[in-house]
Order: sequence, then structure tokens, then C-alpha cells
Amino acid sequence: MFQFTSGQGWQIGRIFGIPIVIHVSWLLVFAFVTWTLATAYLPAALPGQSGPRYWAMGGMAALLLFLSVLLHELGHCWVALRYHVPIGQITLFVFGGVAHMKKEPPTPKAEFLIAIAGPIVSFGLGAACLGFGIVNDLAGLRPDLHGLTVLGWLLGTVNLQIGLFNLIPGFPLDGGRALRAGLWAWSKDFYAATRRSAVAGLAFGVLLSCLGGSLMLGAGLHLLEASLITTGMWVAMIGLFLFATAKGTRQQAVFRETLARVTVSELVTPSVISVPAALTIESAVKGYFLPHGFSGFPVMEQDRLVGMVTVQDLQRLPQTLWPWREVRNVMRPWSAEMEIAAGASALHALEQMGMASLDRLIVRQDGRIVGVLTRSAVWRYLNLRTQGRSSSTVDPPQAA
Repeated sequence: MFQFTSGQGWQIGRIFGIPIVIHVSWLLVFAFVTWTLATAYLPAALPGQSGPRYWAMGGMAALLLFLSVLLHELGHCWVALRYHVPIGQITLFVFGGVAHMKKEPPTPKAEFLIAIAGPIVSFGLGAACLGFGIVNDLAGLRPDLHGLTVLGWLLGTVNLQIGLFNLIPGFPLDGGRALRAGLWAWSKDFYAATRRSAVAGLAFGVLLSCLGGSLMLGAGLHLLEASLITTGMWVAMIGLFLFATAKGTRQQAVFRETLARVTVSELVTPSVISVPAALTIESAVKGYFLPHGFSGFPVMEQDRLVGMVTVQDLQRLPQTLWPWREVRNVMRPWSAEMEIAAGASALHALEQMGMASLDRLIVRQDGRIVGVLTRSAVWRYLNLRTQGRSSSTVDPPQAA
């Protein structure tokens, strides 16, 4: 079943419990790959076939190519889960795929193994497909099944290219993550390692952009084959994407380092406004949510915390039932993930909020409640700290 997500895409299923999402840009590149295979590659490799057959084979080959990308990302995810790194989702988009990790790997070894798992999968798939093609060629497969051999050579070659490209030592490519693991192990400084590997990503982004531009210029001046215009365009686009992503990663490394150095106690709001569990939802909206403007409140019953209620919890219940249902009927029951120690880092708090889908945490010190920490308070602190570096406010930090 397809499910539309907030990130302009469709969830098509789950593997290892991880949502698999197709971004809208994937449809464009799928159509382009199918067209390229059906009108150029397949007619040259398999002459004499009908147009509909070329298009059907092109569509199937494009699907198998993206299945290869998905398996590459699942390689990352399988190792990440072994190290208890949660995965938000896998997104297939115009430049391939990306696995969204909700927190950073715990050690340089974990970072290296997670990074290298994807290329290993791609090299394994490439070797298997090329081996299939070689065996079929040596065995003299029937002419009517020659298309399978062509498909094997295509998938094998592309998977090897995917593996090799991802080994480029520039963040956020797999080679850049492996480089970060090495720098992290050497310097013992995760954030410095991230910044340096991101600089390598910036350099390779510029290099690829220049290479793509040169190919387009050479083809446009008839110094190179005209078909290289398309190749140059894709190389330039990948270079620009790599540059932009590496730049964002470098900036986020600075933000995350800043948050890692400040404790929750420095950002805590001392006053805690709580909602009684027995209050009707209508009264909670009128007496708490509207006057204070907060998106959530802790819930109290007989002087003890029993849960957390948010605007999203209220919206799941039809408004006609608000006068008759109590806060206890819609709240999230209290759990350890809803609170944090005053001495923890703001970065840890932000990551905890993200994994628990919360925008506030109760802060405890020596077993007693000392206040509340909100996501907006963390972002305000980050904006104040970066005002001297940039005239614009910063975006909320993202998990890798």
C-alpha cells in the first residue's frame, strides 16, 4: 500500500521495520533512465527487437537498478541496527538513495563498518551480475534469452559504478564517512573529523561540477561527442548536490558541537505548567493550550507525572467529543524518554526529542523536577550563538 509522507513522497513498504519512501523526484529519474535504455542502450545491445519490447525491458531494468540502490542502503541499515543506531526511513530520490539515521554511530569502528557496508553490497551485486553475464556468454545461451545476459552486464556494471562512486572520500558519500571514521579514531574529536571530511566533500563537489561543465562545454563546441552533454549535466548536478550537502554537514557539525558543550541546566525553563489528568479536553484547550500557546504539557494526577499531552494528541479526537473526554484519554503515558537529567548535553536532549517525537522534556536533578526543556529553547540558543557568524537564523539540526 502506498502512503504519502510529509516529505513529498510515498511510503511503499517496510523492510527491517524501516519505512521505504519514494521521493517525487524519483519518478523523473525513473522515466529518464527508462527512456535512455529503451531508445539508446537496448537497441544497440539487442538489435532487431520491437519498440514496446525495448520500453518494457527498459522499465524492468530501471526498476532493478533502483532495487540495487535500495539494497545498498539496506546494507548500511543492517549494520547500523546492529550498533543500535535507529533508522528513520530510506528515501529513494533523484540521486539514488539515502538512509536517515536518527543519531550518530557510537564509535569510529561503527561509523566505518556502517559506511563500508553499502559499497560492499554494491560490489557483491556487481560481481554476481557480471558473473551471470560471463557464464551465459561462455555457455552460449540461446539467442532468444540473450536479453538476460545484456541485463546482467548492465546491472553488474552499474553496481560496480555505484560502489566505486560512493567510495569517493568526501562527506556525505560513504567514502567520506569512512574518512571521518579514520579522522575520528586518530584525533578523538568527532566534530573536527566531521568538518574535515565535509571539506573533502566540498572539494570533490567543485571538482565534479567543473568536470560536468567541461563535458557540456566540449560537447557544445563539437570538441566531444554530442551525447556527452547529458553525461556532463548529470555529473555537474551530482557535484552541486555533493557540494551543497557537504556545506550543510559542515555547518551542522558546528551547531552540534555547540549543543554538545552546553548542558540542559543552562537552557531549562524553571516553571513547569502541568495539566490535570481529569480535566476535560475542552477545558484543557481553553485553560492551557490557547492562553499559553504551548504545543504540549506534562499531565499530573495526585501530584505525580502520569503522561504528556500535545496538540497532535488532541487533534486525533473529533472536536465534538472534547467536552466529554478527559486529558487522560488522549495523553501519552509517562515513560523515561519524556524526561532528562539536568547535566545531560543539549544535543543529547535534542536527539532524545527527535527519537521520541516530542518537543519538550521534563528536567530532573537529584530525582526532583527542576523545569522543562523545549525544542524551541534549544533553537533560540543556537540562533543567539550564531548571530555573530551569520545574519540569518539557523535551521534546526538534523540527525545524520
